[in-house]
Amino acid sequence: MAEIPALVEARLRSALGEPDARAAVTFLGTDRIEVLRFAEGDLVRYATLGMSAHPMTDPTAVVADPVRGPRAELVLTVRAGLAPTDKVLRPLAVLAASPMVEGLVVAPGASLDVGEPLWEGAPFTSVLVAEPGGLVEDLELDEPMDPVRFLPLLPMTANEAAWKRVHGAAALQERWLARGTDLRDPLRTAVALD
Repeated sequence: MAEIPALVEARLRSALGEPDARAAVTFLGTDRIEVLRFAEGDLVRYATLGMSAHPMTDPTAVVADPVRGPRAELVLTVRAGLAPTDKVLRPLAVLAASPMVEGLVVAPGASLDVGEPLWEGAPFTSVLVAEPGGLVEDLELDEPMDPVRFLPLLPMTANEAAWKRVHGAAALQERWLARGTDLRDPLRTAVALD
């Protein structure tokens, strides 16, 4: 299992290039979670490393399977230089540790909330987990382990998160698309939800 983070980091480097910064956070009772930062033109990407070291387990399961189960890492992309987005490192590590700490299974369509702005002055405290496969391809592992999926995170305002709870993730994503919402803008306001 110790080689999984090394394989994940290699996949991130092949897809996103060399990271220009990294930070590590360890929470009581969990493995170390790192967040890598990749700069690409006017974009900055933050990717977790360590979340996939263990499979996520259904909290209702009597016994956690140490080998089988979904594995994931989180990827957030924002426009560089518009806001102090490097403050997102700790919230991202908190989200990446949530399967170990809270027994969550993080999957596309889920909402994750850190209860505070993702970075100073951010209008977002939560994210929508999007479908993987676009930016970083899944990392296949030896059988019987599930592949590591790289899940994009889309920041949501409080109003968008509330609307998503009622109407669903697909409806919110359709609304964003229909209104031409720039989901990478760290200063954007909520999409019109009427």
